[in-house]
Amino acid sequence: MTMAPTGEKKHQRHLFGTDGIRGVANLEPMTSEMALKLGRAIAAVLHDPLPLSAGRPEENRVSSSSKLGEGHARHRYKILIGKDTRLSGYMLETALASGICSSGVDVLLVGPLPTPGVAFLARSMRADAGVVISASHNPFPDNGIKFFSADGFKLPDEVEARMEEMIFKGETDLNRPTASAIGKAFRISDAVGRYIVFLKNTFPRHLTLEGLRIVVDCGHGAAYRVAPEVLSELGAEVIPIGVHPDGENINQECGSLHPEAARQALLKHHADLAVSLDGDGDRAIFVDEKGEVLDGDYILAMCAREMQEKGTLKGGAVVATVMSNLGLDLALQGMGLKVVRTAVGDRYVVEEMLKGGYNLGGEQSGHLIFLDHNTTGDGCLSCLQILAIMVEKGRRLGELKKVMTRLPQILLNVGVKEKRDISRLPRVRDKIEAVEKELGERGRILVRYSGTEPLARVMLEGEDEEKIRQMAHEIAEEIRKELSQ
Repeated sequence: MTMAPTGEKKHQRHLFGTDGIRGVANLEPMTSEMALKLGRAIAAVLHDPLPLSAGRPEENRVSSSSKLGEGHARHRYKILIGKDTRLSGYMLETALASGICSSGVDVLLVGPLPTPGVAFLARSMRADAGVVISASHNPFPDNGIKFFSADGFKLPDEVEARMEEMIFKGETDLNRPTASAIGKAFRISDAVGRYIVFLKNTFPRHLTLEGLRIVVDCGHGAAYRVAPEVLSELGAEVIPIGVHPDGENINQECGSLHPEAARQALLKHHADLAVSLDGDGDRAIFVDEKGEVLDGDYILAMCAREMQEKGTLKGGAVVATVMSNLGLDLALQGMGLKVVRTAVGDRYVVEEMLKGGYNLGGEQSGHLIFLDHNTTGDGCLSCLQILAIMVEKGRRLGELKKVMTRLPQILLNVGVKEKRDISRLPRVRDKIEAVEKELGERGRILVRYSGTEPLARVMLEGEDEEKIRQMAHEIAEEIRKELSQ
């Protein structure tokens, strides 16, 4: 199987990528001025005819004023804001809240909380939208902003495009309520506790984590309080690392991009399992008892088999992206299941899950979506799902991972100064076609641009690791010649 280079965005946009807006904090577009405009834009689209939900428009919020008869107070909109632990989060949070309040909408501030926690609270607190200030796994100087609808799903492309239009046409400056019509801001003090209770309720009540020693690396990010408390309250002996954020150390040689930190702690303490979360807590990478690192593909395979055995897997398939390893396809084929592939980005995975009626999906990077429990990737939830399988079956992670055999895969990142159409770069295109021809049906190639960083990603799979590594470097070199910074 081969895969030609593919694009990812459904619409040409200037601010939003595959996971909200990202950039260096205090430089365009991650400035206070832009955050204020985005606050006004999200407040404005609450009144827009476009549906805010990515896949369930029938569940969209209907304002109280449309339900009640004359004489009743109109529905007062409210938007929930959470963030990770970056220093710049204070600056952007204040500006966002100011923009929202200046548009006559109230703000609920929950402070540092994982992205999936914000998605959950947006639903449970009946907010009209949710906002997360985070650059996820990106380095400390970066920050980002992403938006959720009232039902906890990321905003569809069409709504983000409408927000951009409002900003660039100056529409966000038009609505200026005064007096009591100006929005208020409230700080929610028990947000972490609410999310912890939600997570514990996703773990089977008849099971316990007693007797298990677990390393959890929170990457000095948004899950630094949540993850250790959840695992500890369920009975585990927890060895926490990456739980001392100082505003600048988020993702620094720790977290999901650096699982070696968790691996080292696991081997030192002879733990049963280690899990590494990213800066906003929506992805998880695992380490088994022998120190072997397992990505999202392994977790999807394990959970698919468990859910199939219990009769809870919907649609006879798992939704994954074009980056998932061919080994996942082969593992699921052996179970009589299939892989439905999407463009890279958990938003596109969720959209396909909703469209096709599937309830398990995710990315190799560790974004795993259990749609029966939450509406977006959730690192803590993913950890609990795997631990439940381990405890119920009485098997270690190293045994469970045998459900899948990973094919050699090489992934190279190339810095680019612009993202030009690959098909219009003759030398790059010719090299890709030559590699595709040589691989034939025994491998797969994908060349794409990152949706959140100035990078071109070159991915090859095949039986001979050294051979595909050489091919990947040859393609990367051609890209460098054309687009390198």
